[in-house]
Amino acid sequence: MIDKNRRNFFKTSALFGTVALGASATAKAAPENILSDDRKGVLVDVTHCIGCRSCEWACQTAHDLPADKIHDYHDREVFKEFRRPNNDSYTVVNEFENPNNELLPINVKYQCMHCDRPACVSACIVGAFTKKEDGSVVWNTDMCIGCRYCMVACPFQIPTFDYHKAIQPDIHKCDFCYKRTQEGKLPACVEICPVEALVYGPRTEIIRVAKHRIKRAPNKYLDHIYGEDEVGGTSWVYLSGVDFQTLKFPKHGTKTAPGVSESIQHGLFAYFVPPIALYAWLGGIMWVSKRKNAKQANEEKI
Repeated sequence: MIDKNRRNFFKTSALFGTVALGASATAKAAPENILSDDRKGVLVDVTHCIGCRSCEWACQTAHDLPADKIHDYHDREVFKEFRRPNNDSYTVVNEFENPNNELLPINVKYQCMHCDRPACVSACIVGAFTKKEDGSVVWNTDMCIGCRYCMVACPFQIPTFDYHKAIQPDIHKCDFCYKRTQEGKLPACVEICPVEALVYGPRTEIIRVAKHRIKRAPNKYLDHIYGEDEVGGTSWVYLSGVDFQTLKFPKHGTKTAPGVSESIQHGLFAYFVPPIALYAWLGGIMWVSKRKNAKQANEEKI
């Protein structure tokens, strides 16, 4: 049995290596993203958010992640430190002092921005990331080889990695509830929000709604929709009454992030075969390990 598995492993490694060698000739071609005019988006109005963290609980349960009871998420002690999405929490809410009203704190939800032209898609050398027609940026964990280029490339520092798993590490991030929306459901966080701080719909429509809110209450909002133009546009866009840098949003121009990551990636791999072959070999290891783990899991269930 061991010899058979070993033979299968080397066959797989050789196959990946052959494909990788051929890939060097086409490494200059950037991944093709689907950018539909009908793609969806979410408007996050931070002036509406009350910091209930119901969105965190909904995200946890929708993705089968560890979750406490929903009333436990009303604990505001977590706001003492700034938090970022991680392997076990794809979205988090943070609280900030309000410079305009010290009695009314500002609460902000963070998650993957689902860029229109994602740097993670461009940077991934095995094509594990995909920009879907509905605006979601998703990934295929079975294709991932753990290179973590997506983490380096992301302009919002969102993807995280299972550093504590030596055999089967995975990339983690918000997937825009892709499975739910394909079934006609709302993203879990949008559905549960009790104050409608999250508005889901066609991106063109939520931009129109955001502009209408700014026009209707210019003293309430900054005249800036964060994500409308940053890094070429994102599926999640924000309205705020205070400067976005105060809320720890990175300051970006309108230039798309893949412009940088592609030049680095293609410069490294267009004419230099060894790293590609190495990652292909590592990919073979990952593929075999994941199959073995899946088989063991099925046997344990039986």
